[in-house]
Amino acid sequence: MIRRIVSVGVVAALLLAGGALSRAAALDAERAAVIAELESVSQSTRTALMRTDHLEGSIAIAEKQTDERASVLEVRPAFLTEIAAFDAAVVGAEGKIDVAAHRAAVLSAQQAVLGERRDPATVAAATATVEALTVRLGEEIATWQASQYASASGPAWSSSGPDGYARVRAALDRVGGQNVGLYESASCAGGTAPACANSNGYIKYRADIAGWSVDRLEWAMAHELAHIYQFRVWGAMTSSGAYGSMFGSDPEFLANCMAVVRGFPGAVGCDAEQQRWASGIWVGAVG
Repeated sequence: MIRRIVSVGVVAALLLAGGALSRAAALDAERAAVIAELESVSQSTRTALMRTDHLEGSIAIAEKQTDERASVLEVRPAFLTEIAAFDAAVVGAEGKIDVAAHRAAVLSAQQAVLGERRDPATVAAATATVEALTVRLGEEIATWQASQYASASGPAWSSSGPDGYARVRAALDRVGGQNVGLYESASCAGGTAPACANSNGYIKYRADIAGWSVDRLEWAMAHELAHIYQFRVWGAMTSSGAYGSMFGSDPEFLANCMAVVRGFPGAVGCDAEQQRWASGIWVGAVG
């Protein structure tokens, strides 16, 4: 009997031990599963965070590139304006001077602008380059014209005489027309106009204006000189909407405003906005 009790006790103990071991093994397996799941969740979280960082970085880069391109596009119209002014100057140079070097420089500037997507300073520099080339071209044309007129036979005056011519010439020089040809003629509007400008780059005056007052004579020369600068950008100017709306497409009114900008006002004035626009024509820029 005692042996049987002992045997039952041993079996019970073994069963209890076996159950404990089974539970321990089950707990270990469950703990391992939980740990594996945590590691999986952690990995997923890290992956999601990395993907988020990548997307945020990509968005930031895209936004920066968009802003850069917008800033480049913002300054391109000014470049196109200078290109139009240069083209007009090239037309005026036909048959007078070689523009091959000027064209090559402008072409290089165009290529730089076409290839630029990020830096507006590159476009601004190209714009300044084309503007400088247009001014230089205008100066070379004026020099060529002056040399042509200087070599012409006969005096540049008739009834006004050398003193009258010298007075008109001095007035033209004072308003900035040192390299512009000047001749006396009664042909301006059939003799009804006291002075006129020719699209070839010279000015003619009627003999009687040699006796005008200094102020009136300087205004007349500034007005005619303005027409010379208008001819240099004629195509771009006449196709400008602002020219039509602000000046009624009237080159005489615009010439008056251009004279005002140079400090030589006539009888017809113009407002600040008209003066601002007119000032651009003096530097070959059409707004």
